[in-house]
Amino acid sequence: MAVSKLNSRFFESTRGKIVIALRTGAKTVNELSESLGLTDNAVRAHLVTLERDGLVRSGGMVKGFRKPHFVYELTEEARHIFPKSYDSLFNRLLESLKRRMPAHSLQSILEEVGKSIGALRVGHEKGTRSQRVEDALAALRELGGEAVAVTDNDKLVIRSNGCPFADAVSEHPEVCKIAESLLQEIIGDPVREICDRSTVPRCRFAVGAAG
Repeated sequence: MAVSKLNSRFFESTRGKIVIALRTGAKTVNELSESLGLTDNAVRAHLVTLERDGLVRSGGMVKGFRKPHFVYELTEEARHIFPKSYDSLFNRLLESLKRRMPAHSLQSILEEVGKSIGALRVGHEKGTRSQRVEDALAALRELGGEAVAVTDNDKLVIRSNGCPFADAVSEHPEVCKIAESLLQEIIGDPVREICDRSTVPRCRFAVGAAG
């Protein structure tokens, strides 16, 4: 199926809903089955079609309770089928700002935006560190990022197989500073952005890491 042939009706179909579910990050068949109320076999059948059409691909494997599970993610081509009005507007705005101000000034603005978003989730009584991390993950989910917190070499890392600002980050990698300052504001510990922008942008943030 050519991307140009897709329209709003596609997103109302089951395959369209799978594509929407994968927009926030890679998922297993079980995760898609639970979120969409389908059987595993039905999900697999739709994934075969989506892979054939070049919209979905296997993104590797993750550990399961009994055995590893394949995860599926959108291809780069699939990311261009979503409405682009807001992404395009944001990119053009950033281009104009870059032409009119020094890089450090723009970075300061992006950090301030992230901090202000994070401040909305910070209550008068801050919970435990684990609770604050969960609040930070919830904030990313609200923006469209399906992130998890993992321990890597005894250090806490927040990572995702996607990025809530993927289309903007592809042109303007400094946008990652929004998420970095958002996480730092909520968690209350230093956060360092180490995102993977080699292909499809993937969020990576080291928490409590200096340098």
